[in-house]
Amino acid sequence: MSFNPGSFVKGAAILAAAGIASRVIGAFFRIVLAAILGDEGIGLYQYAYPIYSTLLVISTAGIPVALSKIMAEKIAMQDYGEAVRVFRIAFIILSLSGLVIATGLALGARYTAVVLIGDAKAYYPIIATAPAIFFVTLMASFRGYFQGSQNMAPTAASQLVEQLVRVGFAVGMVILLMPVGLEYAAAGATSGAAAGGLAGLVLLTLLYFVKRKDLYKRAVGQDSGKGESFGRIAGRLFSLAVPVTIGGLVIPLITVIDLAVVPRQLQAAGFDLVTARALYGQLTGMAASVVYFPNVVALALSISLVPAISEAAAIKDRDMIIKRSNAAIKLTAFFAIPAAIGLFILAEPITILLFNNAEAGFALAYLSWSAIPLCLYVTTTGLIQGLGRPIIPALNMFYGGAVKTVAAWYLTAMPELNVGGAAIASVAGIGVAAALNLYHVARLTGWRFSFKELALLPGAAASIMGGFVWLVYRLITLYFAAYFSSGTLNGLAVILSIGAGFFLYGLILLIFGSIRQDELKFIPLIGGRLKGLLRKNRRRG
Repeated sequence: MSFNPGSFVKGAAILAAAGIASRVIGAFFRIVLAAILGDEGIGLYQYAYPIYSTLLVISTAGIPVALSKIMAEKIAMQDYGEAVRVFRIAFIILSLSGLVIATGLALGARYTAVVLIGDAKAYYPIIATAPAIFFVTLMASFRGYFQGSQNMAPTAASQLVEQLVRVGFAVGMVILLMPVGLEYAAAGATSGAAAGGLAGLVLLTLLYFVKRKDLYKRAVGQDSGKGESFGRIAGRLFSLAVPVTIGGLVIPLITVIDLAVVPRQLQAAGFDLVTARALYGQLTGMAASVVYFPNVVALALSISLVPAISEAAAIKDRDMIIKRSNAAIKLTAFFAIPAAIGLFILAEPITILLFNNAEAGFALAYLSWSAIPLCLYVTTTGLIQGLGRPIIPALNMFYGGAVKTVAAWYLTAMPELNVGGAAIASVAGIGVAAALNLYHVARLTGWRFSFKELALLPGAAASIMGGFVWLVYRLITLYFAAYFSSGTLNGLAVILSIGAGFFLYGLILLIFGSIRQDELKFIPLIGGRLKGLLRKNRRRG
């Protein structure tokens, strides 16, 4: 177990790699689901997840984040015995909360489906997620333990195992239950969360017993009886966890609001129930799942930053806080801006490739722009939580959620916009939350936003990239149409144009000096080679 002060970069890279792999697996899962269940079945599947994600946030109560923060502080102060006690107390709290919430979801599934959603068929997908609450909550406690030690590899491994088992189990259940009925097949899809959660929990439990030796050896002889009491530690956990929970609840609650607002307002726009359900599935089950893909890097940074910033704050190293903040925000902007432009330009080809659904490209084109504020919000939330101010991101997303809800109510009811209106509302709401977060990061750390470095340069490079991507896609589809089927040609053109655009974007940033040599280490796998290549070229120059 490593306690390297600079390990947040390596940890973020590990989590990002695992997250990207998980998203690729998840994308495959969505493709299979869309092919088997169709738009209506995807809509039923999506009915369950806002409920599940909301209750999962409540059951974990932000304690994994609080656990990682407090453990990082204790380890930075070499108080290893207290670090061990904090984990044990957090594990007890999470075990009880997971059990209670899972039981409540199972008992209230029918009421939720019939009364809150207004669709009795939602009952089966909802109740199938109940066991997952308990397994994932326990898994979260172990993830908090490893993240507090700034060891991200176990979390990354558990993400991959959880996703693989989830997808394999869910696809099997969908195929098995499809002849019984669409709602049962959707329930089979949601039941994969429980299977994946159990698999991830087993893996993390085994890793915990194997890897805990280092910390426990350091803790020997430190239990002098003068440490904080159970109540004191539990109080500290909850004082940090409650604001994190409030913030974590905002996004799931916004999706619940979408669940209540979007289908109803689509019907107000003149669509029937089945069409409204299908459009909702295109927005939340297809377009949103693609837009959340770039968020993998931001989420990895956020998870790594909580203990990293907590460690720097514990030893009062303000310079380290500013440097880590700047590196994280810059990396996020450099990744999110081209991702948004690429998704906008290739919206329809991407939804055809992934879901064989050109109509979902309409929602993706509008929703693509939310990738920029969403990634910035997630990264800056990790920074602010690491500084011990978790209520700030919660309030900021609450303000953003209010903007989104009001905008969605009016824009979704416009027939010409329909789900595009809901997507515009998401961009506006998340944009408000991200802007407020950036303001508070600057106020709390002394970090300053550089328009040229964080917006102008990556924006210009991404715009050039976007035009190049469109050109490559058009040329491939034009000149190779006679050699491939339409589906194969589209897939080939999407993959090659994205690859070409990624290469050109990176090249532009390097040529114009937007990325410095010392920042190349933040790029997983190839960063070291690029740094050496850039150094050689500058010597020759």
